[in-house]
Amino acid sequence: MSRSASPEVDPARVDVAEAARWLDGRVLRTPLLRSPAIDRLAGVRVLMKAENLQRGGSYKMRGGLFAVGRLVAAGHRGVVAQSTGNHAVAVALAARRHGVAATVVLPVDAPTTKVERARAAGARVVFAGTDVEQRLAVARQISDETGYPIVDAYDHPDVVAGQGTASLELIEEAERAGTPLDALVLPVGGGGGVAGACLAAAGRPIEVYGVEPYGCDSLARSLDAGRPVPVTPAPTIADGLRPSCVGALPFAIVRDRLRGVIRVDDEQIAEAFRLLLLELKVLAEPSGAAGLAGVLRLTGRTAEQPGGRDAERQVGVDGAGGSGTRRLHTVGVVLTGGNVEADLVARLATPHRIEEGAAA
Repeated sequence: MSRSASPEVDPARVDVAEAARWLDGRVLRTPLLRSPAIDRLAGVRVLMKAENLQRGGSYKMRGGLFAVGRLVAAGHRGVVAQSTGNHAVAVALAARRHGVAATVVLPVDAPTTKVERARAAGARVVFAGTDVEQRLAVARQISDETGYPIVDAYDHPDVVAGQGTASLELIEEAERAGTPLDALVLPVGGGGGVAGACLAAAGRPIEVYGVEPYGCDSLARSLDAGRPVPVTPAPTIADGLRPSCVGALPFAIVRDRLRGVIRVDDEQIAEAFRLLLLELKVLAEPSGAAGLAGVLRLTGRTAEQPGGRDAERQVGVDGAGGSGTRRLHTVGVVLTGGNVEADLVARLATPHRIEEGAAA
């Protein structure tokens, strides 16, 4: 079910290759990183796309810039967006680059870092509740009042295409290095990034996996049900992975392309955060680190959860070398963002048992 007045849900409208051509020279071509220590821990070669270093601090800049640029070319003089943070920052920056107005709608509990980044980019910031439906209602009202189109975080084809270019770059760089990917892993919020990844990997023998926090698993439940299924998001340190429902357009793309969904908890995300910080000297926000947490679960290198919560096996993920999947040698992961609060960095950097489900 579509949750906005975005273009018709049609996967054919999403062109990752076109987005890559348009974005060439307009976004940073972020590096691929690799750590021998992480490779040993995972038991596979792990190639990490450092989109935390992207302009705006996340890969959302790709989709925001592509979508806003095309709207401006069509004659629009302003845009409206809603998100938990990074998409709003990206749209604000894109609007400033093109000299048009931007209003972004954020939850009342949005991280201060992301609020300040949106404001610094010149956007008008409006707060609305804590769930996506509240934000969408306000965004629609503002769109009706101003006449400016909504750049939807999940269901806009240009946003999905732009997000997919991060995966396409990762895939192509791995091939040029002689280490083609066997699998590609992305964190899932509204699903745009993993949908773009599926399209970027089309025609190649690459298994694509999504990663969701426990209790924020709309995509996993939607795949089981065969239709988008909303959830009441559970508290998690991964604030960017809390949408209540996967987008209709991403779901239409991934439903027959995605290999599976891996569920992770806050402890596993925190472990991945520390690995990135200490082994790679890279600061990723918990939502970005969730992808690496998913890789470690995929390869079976993290402990099973108390009470037998081996949830990924319910959606077809058996781990490297397990039944139902081929042996993995090289796995790519997109570190989707790096906009994180200083106090959360201090809390997560110290190895200790965090309270399960503790919100950022």
